[in-house]
Amino acid sequence: MSDERLLLIVEDDAAFARTLARSFERRGYRVLQAAGLDEVERLLQAHTPGYAVVDLKLHGSTSGLACVQALHRHDPAMLIVVLTGYASINTAVEAIKLGACQYLAKPSNTDDIEAAFGHVAGAAAIELTNRATSIKTLEWERIHEVLVESNFNISEAARRLGMHRRTLARKLEKQRVK
Repeated sequence: MSDERLLLIVEDDAAFARTLARSFERRGYRVLQAAGLDEVERLLQAHTPGYAVVDLKLHGSTSGLACVQALHRHDPAMLIVVLTGYASINTAVEAIKLGACQYLAKPSNTDDIEAAFGHVAGAAAIELTNRATSIKTLEWERIHEVLVESNFNISEAARRLGMHRRTLARKLEKQRVK
């Protein structure tokens, strides 16, 4: 059985993870932290969190999606929020398929994350836009699709996209979700 007030933060930025952990602790959560999939699997041997916040882009070859999959496999009832500075429709869809209940773009604060835990059901009344997708948005989506396929290896993604690595790095820096 999961401990409903136990939260696992999967984040490789130690300073951000500490700040987020302190904020949730002030709200009455007990917090565990992991920087990658190996630590997540080790923690799951002894704990079953009710909540998890997972960064999509982790250092190394593991994406946060692998962590989402492991967490959901461990406890399908766990509420998992994916947090990313590299938001794309492709990764959002995959995160939800793998067991996340919400997908938030950075910057998001503790209020946003806690609200996401409480907003698990979809909303059919959400307003649809009549705006067509722009070429820039399509390019952005394709770049992120290839980044996920190449485990966020910029050199490999650039090769697959047929562009120079520095060009891809500049595009990523220019389009970073802030």
